[in-house]
Amino acid sequence: MKIGIYGGTFNPPHLGHLTSAKAAMAALGLDKLIFLPAAVPPHKELPQGSPGAEQRLEMMTLAADALLEPEKTAVSDMELRRGGKSYTVDSLRQLREQYSRDELWLLMGTDMFLSLQNWREPAAICAMAHLATFAREESDRLEQLEKQGNYLAETFGAESRVLSLPRVTPVSSTQLREKLAQGEGSPYLPLPVYGYILRNGLYGTHADLKHLSDDDLRSCSLSMVRAKRHAHILGVEEEAVRLAKRWGADPELARRAGILHDCTKYLELEEQLQICGEYGILLDDLERVAVKLLHSKTGAALAKHVYGQPEEVYWAIFWHTTGKPDMTLLEKIVYLADYMEPNRDFDGVEELRRLCYEDLDAALQMGLEMSISDLRERGVPVHKNTQGALDWILEHRKG
Repeated sequence: MKIGIYGGTFNPPHLGHLTSAKAAMAALGLDKLIFLPAAVPPHKELPQGSPGAEQRLEMMTLAADALLEPEKTAVSDMELRRGGKSYTVDSLRQLREQYSRDELWLLMGTDMFLSLQNWREPAAICAMAHLATFAREESDRLEQLEKQGNYLAETFGAESRVLSLPRVTPVSSTQLREKLAQGEGSPYLPLPVYGYILRNGLYGTHADLKHLSDDDLRSCSLSMVRAKRHAHILGVEEEAVRLAKRWGADPELARRAGILHDCTKYLELEEQLQICGEYGILLDDLERVAVKLLHSKTGAALAKHVYGQPEEVYWAIFWHTTGKPDMTLLEKIVYLADYMEPNRDFDGVEELRRLCYEDLDAALQMGLEMSISDLRERGVPVHKNTQGALDWILEHRKG
């Protein structure tokens, strides 16, 4: 295998890092790319007020996940676990033991490449891994990089390549930290990383989580789930807004319910139960053991108590998984948007979508019937509120 090793402080990880990672994967034909956040960089002091190593690791994990290449990308806590200054040669020795038969490529920026002869044990580094440095297409340093590559080859036997990056708006980590402290900088960051920064008040952001803009609320929500869930959340948001406009509900409330409806989707059962206990949410016997039923309740709790959303949004999220008898208009809209948003693909979904814009109650009946049928086919218990919702809508439409 060809394995890329991409180290750095990632303080914070930004779109430039991801652009470089994608360019390296394509140009080198990498089978795997390992991001390696440094615990204590040996070449410079971390700026005062920087997040701790664990938070930088979590941000890098979110950034790597945003590449949507889970089979090819990984984030290693090797340097964090080792402690002390993070020397590349030490990490390469560990990685060489783990990947003894594989071809390693050490990825780095131009400044690091140009100073590699000053690193600890440069000869050992060049013996264990090939080198790849990033350069922008319009860079005036290509001649300098080529000269450095020749020097490293002659001095240490290094094999190196210069990887051309597409044109992007450059930003240094220093500039980005300054922008974040000024309430700017989000365009340079993956949305979940920016959301993590807001949620944790990093880099002087100090966001009021109960009064976020739609964009910032969306970033916070996406930072709480895996990247593979993002398309669904965005689809529910936009579908809920369209349905709200069609049936006369408040589009902004629908939008915010859509944004937050799955924010606790990936919490484990213990965490779900802890949130329910903290906010006094009563659970029945089925809910206590069925983690898939809990995220609607815990998501509603965070929407209200952390993100300051009103009661209408709280209840729309609370009931979006099971439904209930006598649902409000907004509750119906969010339930159905979750069921048939554009990324859903199952038998009958097109008919369900058509009904949603022609007869909302008929669509709700169809959605509930399909859900109950699917649960029974899979041998999964049907929650009493789901059956109650169907019974109510059947009686209501009959009358």
